[in-house]
Amino acid sequence: MTTPIRIRIGSLVLDGTLGDTPCARAIAAALPLRSRVQEWGDEFYFTVPVAWDPDETATSEVEVGDIGYWPPGQAVAIFFGPTPLSSGENPVPASAVNLVGMIDGDPRVLRTAKGAAEIRIERV
Repeated sequence: MTTPIRIRIGSLVLDGTLGDTPCARAIAAALPLRSRVQEWGDEFYFTVPVAWDPDETATSEVEVGDIGYWPPGQAVAIFFGPTPLSSGENPVPASAVNLVGMIDGDPRVLRTAKGAAEIRIERV
């Protein structure tokens, strides 16, 4: 079962969906989340109280709009454009992430929230 979520970062509010994998369900169980947000190119990432190993969805090939869980940092990453490892327009994570969800609508609007200090994620 998927989990609809609402993401608040700065003054921006957008929706997304967490998938139906064990890692995604563990993140959903930890909602609501509030964390200091970090930027890495066009990626926001933030630590979460979930410890999970790479799973069957683990990949370094992500797309704009993907939400991933980064096991080495116990962090969720939201991809909305190129990262420092990108050679084109697609994001490239620092290392493999478990795919856990997607942003609804155009994730590129997250560029307007750069510089925000905090991110909040809750169930819809």
